[in-house]
Amino acid sequence: MFEGWDAVTLARAQFAFTMSFHIVFPSFSIGLASYLAVLEARWLLTGREVFLNLFNYWLKIFAIAFGMGVVSGIVMAYQFGTNWSAFADKTGPVIGPLMAYEVLTAFFLEAGFLGVMLFGLKLVGPRLHFLATLMVAIGTLISAFWILSSNSWMQTPAGYAVNADGQFVAADWLKVIFNPSFPYRLVHMVLAAYLTTALVVGAVGAFHLLRNPHLAGSRVMFSMAMWMATLVAPIQIIAGDQHGLNTLEHQPVKIMGMEGHYQSHPGGAPLILFGLPDQQEGKVKYALEIPKLGSLILKHSPDAPMPGLDTVPRENWPPVPITFWSFRIMVGMGFLMFGLGLFSLWCRWRGSLFDSRLLHVFAVLMGPAGFIAVLAGWITTETGRQPFTVYNLLRTSESASPLAAPAVGSSLLAFVIVYFVVYAAGVTYLLRLMAQPPHPGEVGPPHEMPTRTAGITPAIEGVSQ
Repeated sequence: MFEGWDAVTLARAQFAFTMSFHIVFPSFSIGLASYLAVLEARWLLTGREVFLNLFNYWLKIFAIAFGMGVVSGIVMAYQFGTNWSAFADKTGPVIGPLMAYEVLTAFFLEAGFLGVMLFGLKLVGPRLHFLATLMVAIGTLISAFWILSSNSWMQTPAGYAVNADGQFVAADWLKVIFNPSFPYRLVHMVLAAYLTTALVVGAVGAFHLLRNPHLAGSRVMFSMAMWMATLVAPIQIIAGDQHGLNTLEHQPVKIMGMEGHYQSHPGGAPLILFGLPDQQEGKVKYALEIPKLGSLILKHSPDAPMPGLDTVPRENWPPVPITFWSFRIMVGMGFLMFGLGLFSLWCRWRGSLFDSRLLHVFAVLMGPAGFIAVLAGWITTETGRQPFTVYNLLRTSESASPLAAPAVGSSLLAFVIVYFVVYAAGVTYLLRLMAQPPHPGEVGPPHEMPTRTAGITPAIEGVSQ
């Protein structure tokens, strides 16, 4: 099945496969934990039963999604010791402590309060239960902080030294943690998580409104989700633009791949909307472009010169076709979210938020858009950094374990079979829960559910693609 693939390529494919399954669950559970905290806060402030019903409705979905994220994250962590032992050895003195900080902060916070959040409302009382929900929500954000800090260090390494054994060690922990790309990537990812959750909640609410427009729970969840899309989508577009400018400063080759700039443009670069990048010939075929707009967006001057990949050794080129198209998919999803928010605002102003079937169908179709955007953004980030695991310092080919291709290929095949069976069952169950509308007297997870838990993710977005 994998004939002709070397061990490094198979290891990258394995990490990409497992990461693709994993990343969608934390991006959903981060936003959903905060949404649950908002629902419980509104219940405590207003006393309206509909907020408690929605809290219990989404709490069951959160429990399943959280568990699936934990399991898939643990699987990824093992790959650093099996497929990427050279990477683990050379970056361990920097990456290891960052992962330990995630365990000591986010893991313990979530492990300490998740059981109370899931099963303790009648046992500890509403106020203490709300504290537990808030702590879980904060824990997911702290987890994102450390995971993104470690991955951002791999993108824009700072505050390090190299010891006699060729290992990266921390010379300044503040510079390691708050490396140049970290603030931009943290904001971008957290906003993406909130949008992902809003789109799922909005899709579920719209689905039930199409069937019965008078359900109180469906109306409330849909209204809240559309407010989130309306307010956060434009902020995300601005945050993405700032992230792009930061990437241009610190990872210019990645920008060249994202924009399809094989050639330099000394008199101003065009914005290539679409085309077919040809890695062998070093050009974008059939390009549909707007002259000068690329330089105007990236350097705020239409005549600003933009270097291209012709200034970079070919062995350091990223896989441009993948980076080029994944970036456009991410941006396209972002503008569709912005359009959904504007449409919902117009319907709200006209008083047809709960009656517009066109809006509801649009919202249902946009349900997976957040996951698509997160996957596309992650692929853009990771493929654009290639051929390095630590940007410009450690090549991917130097990071892999000395394994034979059949050994990696067999484990990849096993992952493909198991993941499609297990996660198909999990996602099917989640969809079945969402297909049932919230109703008065909604109860949370049964007390028989297991309470053992772990951190939101013990692995980093790292060496794939």
